[in-house]
Amino acid sequence: MPEPAKLSSVERRDQSVRRRNRNAAIVSVLGLTLVCFSYYFYQIFFTANIETKGKPTYVLVHRGEDWKAVLDSIDHTDVVVDRLSLHFVAKLMKYNRPGAVKPGRYELKDGYTNRQVIGVLRAGIQSPLKLTFANVRLRQELAAKLARQIDARPAHIDSLLASPAYTRSLGFDTTTVLTMFIPNTYQIYWNTSAENLMQRMKKEYEKFWTPARDAAREKEHLSRAEVSTLASIVEAEQQQHADERPRIAAVYLNRLKKGMKLQADPTVVYANRDFTIKRVLNVHLQKDSPYNTYKYAGLPPGPIDLPSIASIDAVLHPEDNDYLYFCAKEDFSGYHAFATNERDHILNARRYQAALNRAGIR
Repeated sequence: MPEPAKLSSVERRDQSVRRRNRNAAIVSVLGLTLVCFSYYFYQIFFTANIETKGKPTYVLVHRGEDWKAVLDSIDHTDVVVDRLSLHFVAKLMKYNRPGAVKPGRYELKDGYTNRQVIGVLRAGIQSPLKLTFANVRLRQELAAKLARQIDARPAHIDSLLASPAYTRSLGFDTTTVLTMFIPNTYQIYWNTSAENLMQRMKKEYEKFWTPARDAAREKEHLSRAEVSTLASIVEAEQQQHADERPRIAAVYLNRLKKGMKLQADPTVVYANRDFTIKRVLNVHLQKDSPYNTYKYAGLPPGPIDLPSIASIDAVLHPEDNDYLYFCAKEDFSGYHAFATNERDHILNARRYQAALNRAGIR
């Protein structure tokens, strides 16, 4: 068998050069591919992918939702620059695994990267909201307002407030439990349950009733619930000018001490459950209800609204006066004319009535 022809030194050198060039090309391609992939991964992980344009943006994650539903909710906020990359990073960060999705309210902050978005969601780092509830008269209204701010059904909240056993466990009954809700601004998480919300409100209620406030109510011989009930009447009587509330509170306290019926028009409106009533007429006064203070002496069973802190403090620190009557001033300023006797009160009422007639108001 013939021996293979030997390569000359030139041929061997050329072959070596070609081999090196081929290897260099392979290394270059691999290097370029690695650079491209590295750049792509850097882009999808560490480049901003949320643009809110200064508008606070939140996503709500409901109990039982899967990761796709959460990402769909985020997509619908219209603040994601590249949706595909967000979905890709979610998988890479294992957000699609069981237990990774945590219910709550999450802020999508301007400049967030995909990594930050998914990291916040996986860790359950929620943004608290500011819970408020004002201008509430009825239990059902309160339940509806609370349910619009947390992940709870109005019917469930209402059922708790209407339950004798549950309200008793909080130290109230179904007519006084609304006094537990002191109108203020509270930081709370959106996924707080209705039961936990009640416990939070009970805690805030106890914090509100400081030793100083308790001492002030004891001086007036009132329970906490009675203070709030009277404050609700004071607030309904004077919604415009808080500076007059201590004077109005004194009128009602003076009447209570003398055993006089309160004869508060707002309680009649509440008893009739007709909040469109602008002027209380004789037909309204006939309503047989414990909330009708023209028929029944003393305070009604519970509040007719959720009184503000200013109104509660007005009852705790009433003006020192002897007034027993008041009616709206004839100048329509929103303030009232006060009297210590019925004769002067009738004169004040006639002046107001004459002003109404001149203005053509019925």
